[in-house]
Amino acid sequence: MEEQIQITVNGEPRQVPAPVTLAELLDHIGLDTRKVAVERNLEIVPRSTYAATRLAAGDRLEIVHFIGGG
Repeated sequence: MEEQIQITVNGEPRQVPAPVTLAELLDHIGLDTRKVAVERNLEIVPRSTYAATRLAAGDRLEIVHFIGGG
């Protein structure tokens, strides 16, 4: 049986499989890592560390998705 952890994404509780990295979560959600900014537990996560950043139970993420326009 796969272990699940609970995190909060943009104020909404979410169950995710563990272990999971931030990059894997963003891919699962369908977001391009080049077009988002992520705050984890009130600290900005550098984009270069998304693949190495493992999420833990209770993490609080705020994800901002950039949309181009003209």
